[in-house]
Amino acid sequence: PLRPGGVRAGTSSEKNSLGPVAMGYDRFVEIGRVALVNFGPEAGKLCVIIDVRDQNRALVDGPAHITGVHRRQIPFKRLALTPITIAVPREARVKTLTKAFEQGKVLEKWNASAWAKKLAQKEKRSNFSDFDRFKSMLAKKKKSSLVNKELAKLKKEKKKSA
Repeated sequence: PLRPGGVRAGTSSEKNSLGPVAMGYDRFVEIGRVALVNFGPEAGKLCVIIDVRDQNRALVDGPAHITGVHRRQIPFKRLALTPITIAVPREARVKTLTKAFEQGKVLEKWNASAWAKKLAQKEKRSNFSDFDRFKSMLAKKKKSSLVNKELAKLKKEKKKSA
């Protein structure tokens, strides 16, 4: 279907109030893309894609002494692509990969991301004892009580002024 001005709906040349329509994805499978392993023995660890074997698998490497992921093939289904990329050649040696990994400050970028913080919080909560969960519940109740009191105060003031 054509839109006014002869532009097809859904094309990149179509404009909206925010400017040109962008592509749907910005994280592509590419050499140097940092990924998070989401299944298997290395679940939760970072790795770097160093070669694409076929449409289903990639050759990844940690480097192992930094992230704990050894060089191996992993199916794409077990990888979650992060927005972090580093400049490495195809099938880079461990030394080259380590140098690029450290120069790109991958771990610092990852630890600063909301994704990593959320995973860390999830891990922390999973290790809570019963008493920790109890203290957390009391803190939430106290916070909620304070918020509701302030809200009631503001509503009362608004009602008086109106």
